[in-house]
Amino acid sequence: MKLNLSTKPIAISGVIVSTAFVVGFAVAQRTAPTQALGFSEELLRTMDLGKEIDTTQGRPLRMRKITLQPDGILGLHNHVDRPAITYLLQGRMTYHQEGEPDLVANPGDGFAEGRDTTHWGESTGKVPAVWAAVAIPKS
Repeated sequence: MKLNLSTKPIAISGVIVSTAFVVGFAVAQRTAPTQALGFSEELLRTMDLGKEIDTTQGRPLRMRKITLQPDGILGLHNHVDRPAITYLLQGRMTYHQEGEPDLVANPGDGFAEGRDTTHWGESTGKVPAVWAAVAIPKS
C-alpha cells in the first residue's frame, strides 16, 4: 500500500503516540527503591520537648529561613512556649544569652533554644547572616 502525502503525518503521529504510551507505561511500573543510596546524616541538635510544652495539640512544626543583614540586630526575646532549634547557613552571629557568655556562631553552628533561653543577637559578619529556624510555636 502506498501512502499519500496527506496520510503520512497521521501515520507518523500514531507511531510517536504509541511509543510514548509504551515508554510511559514502562516507567510507571518502576518500583520505589527500599534502600537509600548516597545518603548520610549528621545529628546537629536535639531538645527534650517534655519540659518545654504540655501538648502538641494546636501547635505547628514550623521551619523558617531568617536573614539578618550585616550589623543587623535580633532584639531581646525568649523561647517560653516556643522551643526552637537553629542552624546557621551563612554569615556570623554573636548571641548574647542572659546568664551565659557571649557566643560567636559561624556557618554550621546551631542552637537549641528552650523556655530558659532569653537572648538577643547581632549579625557580625561581612555578609548577611542566614539561618534555618525550626520551632513549635503556639498557633
